[in-house]
Amino acid sequence: MNPKVSIVWFRNDLRLHDNEAIYEASIASDVIIPVYVFDPRVFMSFTKFGFPKTGKYRAQFIIESIIDLKTSLQSKGSDLIVRIGNPEDELMNLVKDHKASWIFCNRERTQEEVDVQDALEKSMWSFGRELRYSRGKMLYYTADLPFPVTHTPDTFTTFRKEVEKFIPIRKPFEIPDDTYSNLDFIEEKGEIPYLEDFGHEPFTIDKGIAFAGGESEALRQLDYYFDEKKLPSRYKKTRNQLLGRDYSTKFSVWLAQGCLSPKLIYDRLKKYESQYGSNDSTYWIFFELLWRDFFRLMGKKHLNQIFKKEGILHEDPGGKEDQDLFNLWATGKTGIPFIDANMIELNETGFMSNRGRQNVASFLVKDLGINWLMGAEYFESLLIDYDPCSNYGNWNYISGVGNDPRDSRYFNILSQARRYDPKGAFIKYWIPALDRLPDNHVHAPDLMDATISDFNLEKDYVSNVVSSDRWL
Repeated sequence: MNPKVSIVWFRNDLRLHDNEAIYEASIASDVIIPVYVFDPRVFMSFTKFGFPKTGKYRAQFIIESIIDLKTSLQSKGSDLIVRIGNPEDELMNLVKDHKASWIFCNRERTQEEVDVQDALEKSMWSFGRELRYSRGKMLYYTADLPFPVTHTPDTFTTFRKEVEKFIPIRKPFEIPDDTYSNLDFIEEKGEIPYLEDFGHEPFTIDKGIAFAGGESEALRQLDYYFDEKKLPSRYKKTRNQLLGRDYSTKFSVWLAQGCLSPKLIYDRLKKYESQYGSNDSTYWIFFELLWRDFFRLMGKKHLNQIFKKEGILHEDPGGKEDQDLFNLWATGKTGIPFIDANMIELNETGFMSNRGRQNVASFLVKDLGINWLMGAEYFESLLIDYDPCSNYGNWNYISGVGNDPRDSRYFNILSQARRYDPKGAFIKYWIPALDRLPDNHVHAPDLMDATISDFNLEKDYVSNVVSSDRWL
C-alpha cells in the first residue's frame, strides 16, 4: 500500500511549535514534506510608491528564519525543501513529483496572499488534490468568537469587551518528534538564497538592536523576557520607552513571520502570573496580543479597504504626494529631532518603538499633510516586524480613516518628545550632532536663545535644523 503523502507549505508560520498545519498533516498522512518557497513577487518587487516590497532587513530576517527552520527539521530527522519561484507553480510540481494528496498551509487573508492560495487551490482541484487551511497568526480562533467575522465590532474597546472575559484561548498544539519524515528520497532539496540574490547588499547593524531571525531565537527571547529577566511585571510602565532591549517584549519581530506563536506567549504569560502574580503590566501584554487579533479581523472583514486611502471609513483624508517633503521625513532630515531620531533608527535597524511609530506617522500625516499610504508603504518596506493588517490598520487609525472613535487623533511632537525622552538620550544616541546640546534644548535646538555655533556642534544635522521650517 502506497504511503499517504502531504506537503506542509510554510508561509508566515516559520516554526515547529504550535503549528496546526504540521499537526493536521501528521493525522492525515504517513509522509510529510516541509516546503518553503521564496516568491520573487514578494522579495524582488516594489510597492506602488517605488519602495522595495521586502527591504533588506526583513529579507535577511526571513532568510535566517528559513535557515533555522531547516536546521530544526534536520535535527528531527527530516529536512526543508526550498524553492524559488511562484508558489502556486513550485508546489504543484512537488505534488506531481511525489504524488502528494494534500497541501497543508496557514490561510492568509490579504489580497496578494489570497491570490496565490486561490491559484494553487484551483490547480490542486484540477489534479484531484486538496489544499487544506489551518490557523496560526491569531490568539483566538474565529470559530470561537461570539460573532461572525463580518460582524466584528469596528472599535477595539467593543471587541475587547465582547471577547476577553468570555472566550477561552486554546492551548498550543503538542507535536511529537516522531511526526517528521526522512526525506532522503528527495534529491533536489534546494538551496537557501543569499541576500544578494534579492538585490540587496550585505549589511551589519552597528547601533541599536540586531534581531536574529528564526524560531530558536524567538524561544530564547521568550525565556529571556519571562524567566531570566522577569520583565512582564513592569511592561506597562516601560513600554513607551525608546532605548534598549528590555523596555518592551520585542515579540512582534518574531510574531510577524510566525517564528513565535501568540498562543505560546499567552500560555507562558499565564504560567508567569501563576508563579509571580498578575498586575496591570502582565495584563497589558495580553492586551497588545488582542490588538493584533483585532487588526487581523479588520483585514478579514474589510478586505482591501484597509489598503486604500479612504480606509475602512470610506472617507478621503486628503494628503498630498510631495516627494521632496516625504523624503525629508523618510531620511530623518525634517529638523525635528524626535522625528528624525526615530526615522534614523528605522533606516539603520529595521525597527522602531511603538511610541516612535505613532509619532512619526502622525507627523507625516497631520503636520506635513502627506498621503498616509506613502508612509505605510515605507514601513512595509523597512520594518522587520511588518504585518499587513497591523501595519495598515495602525496607519488607518492614525490617519482618521480607521478604528478610532475620536475624529481627530493628533500627537503634539514637542510635548511627546519631552515626555518620553525628557533628557534627549534617545535623540542624542541617534543624532550625535546634537550630543553637546543642553537637555532642555535638544528637542528644539532652533529655539535656543544662544546660537547653535556656541556649542561647536557638527554641521551635518544642525545646518538642517537651522534652515528648516518648524512644523510645530
